[in-house]
Amino acid sequence: MKGILIVDDSLFMRRMLKNILVEANYARIIEAENGIEAIEKYKIFSPEIVLMDITMPELNGAEALKEIMKIDRNAKVIMCTALGGQKAIIQESIKNGARDFIVKPYFHNLVSIVNKHFNE
Repeated sequence: MKGILIVDDSLFMRRMLKNILVEANYARIIEAENGIEAIEKYKIFSPEIVLMDITMPELNGAEALKEIMKIDRNAKVIMCTALGGQKAIIQESIKNGARDFIVKPYFHNLVSIVNKHFNE
């Protein structure tokens, strides 16, 4: 089992996402708090899915997505956004290889989106 990489600068948000996924029987969860750490952990763990926050310090999610896609053009990255004014970034991220997006903090569809992409 390769696992899921959760990338968010908010520890609270990472824990919330992790708890939802653990309840859905996803056991291997890897965490990163910024885009730079996400790229390093992607190289080490090759996760099946990446849940990537867009707004983070050091390296934002849109830039980290581009770097991860250079490492693995088949990477399954799902962008997480609060959406306020980030529609253009989401569209750009989809164009750059993101598979989907979820709107924080409305995670009612998180498990179904992860399930959809997990076994593609």
